[in-house]
Amino acid sequence: MTRTSTPVDAPGADAWEGLVTTALLGTDRRTPPGTAPGPDAPLALLDAAAVETVRRRAGLRPARAAERPQAAPEDSRPALPPAAARRLALLLADRPGPSGGGRRGAAPDLTELLPQWLAVANARGFAPPPQVLPALLDAARGRTDLRPAALEFAGPRALWLARLNPDWRFALRATPGGGAALPHVQDDDSVRQLWQEGLFAERVALLSALRSRTPAAARDLLATTWGTERAEDRLMFLDSLREGLGPDDEPFLEQTLADRSRNVRATAAELLSALPGSALAARMAVRAEACVAIDHMRSAQQQATEAGGDIPGRTTQPGGTTQTTATIAVEAPHECDPGMERDGVVAKAPAGRGERSWWFGQLVEAAPLGTWSRRLGGRTPREIVALPVADGWQGELHAAWCRAAVRQRDAAWSRALLGDPSAPEAGGPGAVSLAERAKLLGTLGAAERAEWVAGFIAAHGLSEAFQLLGVCAVPWAAPLGRAVVDALNIARDAGSYPWSFSGVMGLAERCLDPSEAARLDGLLAVPDEPENASPGAGGYWAEAFQRLVTTLRLRAAMAEELGAA
Repeated sequence: MTRTSTPVDAPGADAWEGLVTTALLGTDRRTPPGTAPGPDAPLALLDAAAVETVRRRAGLRPARAAERPQAAPEDSRPALPPAAARRLALLLADRPGPSGGGRRGAAPDLTELLPQWLAVANARGFAPPPQVLPALLDAARGRTDLRPAALEFAGPRALWLARLNPDWRFALRATPGGGAALPHVQDDDSVRQLWQEGLFAERVALLSALRSRTPAAARDLLATTWGTERAEDRLMFLDSLREGLGPDDEPFLEQTLADRSRNVRATAAELLSALPGSALAARMAVRAEACVAIDHMRSAQQQATEAGGDIPGRTTQPGGTTQTTATIAVEAPHECDPGMERDGVVAKAPAGRGERSWWFGQLVEAAPLGTWSRRLGGRTPREIVALPVADGWQGELHAAWCRAAVRQRDAAWSRALLGDPSAPEAGGPGAVSLAERAKLLGTLGAAERAEWVAGFIAAHGLSEAFQLLGVCAVPWAAPLGRAVVDALNIARDAGSYPWSFSGVMGLAERCLDPSEAARLDGLLAVPDEPENASPGAGGYWAEAFQRLVTTLRLRAAMAEELGAA
């Protein structure tokens, strides 16, 4: 057994100090003990120092051994295939160089491939080779975006190493409870004890784990200590109820509307408005309906003026038929009463916003979207969105409907608000920003989302599509991948600045299906530059496409090594 030691307090313990003093003064002025002055004194000093050195190093008393660290935990996951293990070592060995702002060249960026490699390895359930764990933790230490996937792949041994090396302590902070195992959700006593005595991070992790398995048990556990929790903690705990939110949560959330914290009340109101059958949603529907109605008289007069006819409200259609077009009229609330505030309406408008439009938007956002078909003559969402809105209220009304569609995950309303992707306004009648369009797309299925974005790119190019591409599932579906490649090819042939498309090209390297590589071979040559092209643009485009093709083939090889077709 390894032991540490302490020096022996032996006779002649000051002998070493004496030898040091003799060496400093010189043997001409002072000789070692038992040695006569003369030419042999220096050798005698060195011999005495050698003997004293051995005695100092060996003459130690045994001391209590330091406690050995516990053995690393076992990782029961299957080991990586040898080829995949070699690939991981190469990816971890690559380090990003200093940003020089010049060309990226045609070589793939291995640092961007590591997250993709980890995603596939985690999906396949592999365990890492123990010898790569230090390099993996070093990589995760420098990149916060890499940490969740890296720590999942590293497994329990990452926490074991993090307790031994302060440089890797981020792994303990990133793991709820510092890596402590949560009790089984059916172990009521342990769950209750951790909930009452655990650290905040442990309690959040426990509540989230319990909510994902038995939502009612998590809500009941939260209710036991709700009145004694701090406001900021109540807000975090309440946010965990988004997982598995359902009608059974309504009584608890309804009580929370009376919470002393405004932020907690607002979150409770938001959750209740996401339940179209809740009492709060019904109250908001009544308030919102009082603000929105069909104004047949106004629309009749408008149509008569436009058509030059004598019959109010009617326009002549091909074939001699007539049709009355309705107009939506808006009358925003004139006050924010206590009942509205209790239901989550924020009374004070932000700077630059009118109070009445601010209150109106919140009412419409929280009202169930099914309200409007009933209120507006049984029309479909698409028909409702197509109606004109009087007095400049269209932007406010449609923006509120956008927020409601996202909150209530209503695909039909999202489709209506997005509109046709090839529409001239490049975004549909209701979306007012790319960020809002991206959120609306998030309510649709992956295939439909990709098809809509592909149509948008085909009609409007890539200049506005970057944010929309970010919500599409990876790898991109074939129609979306083709649309992106075609748009890049058009930009190249037009002699556009290649740097303007570097963001989209980077996304393509990460998101394009590797099977598209063969289709890109024809784009690797340096194109003929148009007369008005940017100088040297052709060379940049050729490098960018070469890097794209090489990256796609490398991603395909990585997937094959991990056994993922």
